[in-house]
Amino acid sequence: MALLRMSARALEHADPSWLAESLAEQCLSELLRAAASSEVQAWRKSLPALAQVLCDAGLEEVQVLLEYKMPMSSLRADAVLVGTHPETGRPSYVLVELKQWSEARLVPGTNDLCWLPRFGYRAHLHPVAQVRRYCEYLQDFTALLDNADHHVTGVAYLHNAQDRDVTELLGMGDERARLFTNSSRGQFIQHLQNQISPLDGALDADALLKSPAVPGQQLMRAAAAEIIDGGKFRLMDEQQVAVSLVKRAVTISRQSDRKEVIVVTGGPGSGKSLIALHLMGHLGRNSRSVVHATGSKSFTTTLRHVVEQKNKRVAKLFRYFLDFGSAEKNALDVIVCDEAHRIRHRPGTSNSPDAPRNRRSQVAELIDAARVPVFLLDEHQVVRPDEMGSVREIDEVAQARGCDVRHVDLNEQFRCGGSRAYEKWLLRLLDLEPGGPVCWKPEPNFDLLLADTPQQLETYLQARQESGFTARMTAGFCWPWSDPRPDGTLVDDIVIGDWRRPWNVKGERVVPGGPPSSLWATESGGIGQVGCIYTAQGFEYAWNGTILGPDLVWRGNGWHAVKEECEDKSLKSAPLGDFSRLLRNRYKVLLTRGLTGTVLLSTDPETQAKLRTLIPGRVAP
Repeated sequence: MALLRMSARALEHADPSWLAESLAEQCLSELLRAAASSEVQAWRKSLPALAQVLCDAGLEEVQVLLEYKMPMSSLRADAVLVGTHPETGRPSYVLVELKQWSEARLVPGTNDLCWLPRFGYRAHLHPVAQVRRYCEYLQDFTALLDNADHHVTGVAYLHNAQDRDVTELLGMGDERARLFTNSSRGQFIQHLQNQISPLDGALDADALLKSPAVPGQQLMRAAAAEIIDGGKFRLMDEQQVAVSLVKRAVTISRQSDRKEVIVVTGGPGSGKSLIALHLMGHLGRNSRSVVHATGSKSFTTTLRHVVEQKNKRVAKLFRYFLDFGSAEKNALDVIVCDEAHRIRHRPGTSNSPDAPRNRRSQVAELIDAARVPVFLLDEHQVVRPDEMGSVREIDEVAQARGCDVRHVDLNEQFRCGGSRAYEKWLLRLLDLEPGGPVCWKPEPNFDLLLADTPQQLETYLQARQESGFTARMTAGFCWPWSDPRPDGTLVDDIVIGDWRRPWNVKGERVVPGGPPSSLWATESGGIGQVGCIYTAQGFEYAWNGTILGPDLVWRGNGWHAVKEECEDKSLKSAPLGDFSRLLRNRYKVLLTRGLTGTVLLSTDPETQAKLRTLIPGRVAP
């Protein structure tokens, strides 16, 4: 999908202000967000520069897809040029990354990060590295391009820069991706002429826009390959920035008395756990001492289970936050704190560097344990009263210890089919962002459906499972959770009318036909059970069905949290204001597990009626 599509000739003749306004209108309509002023300025300044180059190259009929959305992602290429290759006659696609930079330098100690002197220190991915990854990603996740019959290349065009002002960035290009500046504009024109012919590319553009997206491997299934063998996951944009900053910090950590703390924030599916796995694999292969830590038993157990199938020793590298109270200071090169929003608060502990070892806070313990502590978190996923992992808390502890802190915001996300619109829609629905609920506008790469009964929801998900997709049911914690019967069978605790189903298995016990709770999201047999927040958080599956229970209901013009309907004792102990916020965070987590689609159902008639006004898609009865 592209926000706008036109020929290079039409792009050249378009008024820059009209073009920017049109893209801003499409951004609001398609993505449910207002375009930032920097985006509007970039469209107004950079697109005419690109159009002039294309027309000077004689490529007026080439199709230009503006703000092209990468499949299964919310990443967007500034432009994709579509036509035929001048030598082979096969379809040719040139991805273009436009930068208004006038000066840039490499970050010392790296070859793929740069910074802009005029705007202070903030690491950016090298434009060639960025566009090269876009090319590889597009081929990896587009059915049309899954063969050698198509040419896919990339260019980064710094139209405001002269070669002398970006000298350190030059020389990184190859056949797949190259960088050009205003100084090398003539070479840019010749390069484009070598990649794409003057013929009309409309049919090839149609084929690209209609091509099915090929979903990537599920995170947990590929974890072992990523950690042990190097894996096949591709880091994009800020994901690569985060990894490169960690690698740089590790390199200099033994040469400096100051520690660096890396804090990476991002929403569901933005790649936080992917970063963690990549770091584990890279650092381990380079003889650096590294461990992975979480506050989630399900997540840690699953990672251990996956990797120990290849190497049982590797499984020991996956630990819990509470394991580091007695760790020697800086004993590790790196500790990767995944799901760091789940760091616990222990009353009476201190963040002071001088606090006795047994009185330090959990954040302090983790920072003290490694030369380079890495925290990956999403503050909207705090779901228990005693969870307090936050950017502010980490910053305060790090600064008290004299550490340098580097922040990376993973502002793009890949789960939910890469639908930024769905994430924004959900945040507004649950009043986690201002603006109030809005009607869902169907998207081609992510489905949101409403079921009228739990049986409809389950039947639909089972059909998706039988079609080769993974599918799971989740629900709010509004029903008791019983131990299995003496014969090992599960109790049907969740009762909605005539429909009865069990929760996932309690604990790590084995029951007939059901995986232990920590493997519910990844092992066969999970489809017949209903998962809760503790088994679903941190995982993903293609299709997700969520039952909104009677603990959160719509009344009048807003949500009402009902403590009496909650069966989670740890949550019920929170004050009502905190209870409401944590409860809505929980449903946000449950409703962002699906890669391809989500089916929603409320057990409350008034809430279900409200959802009918917001969700046009229905599960067939």
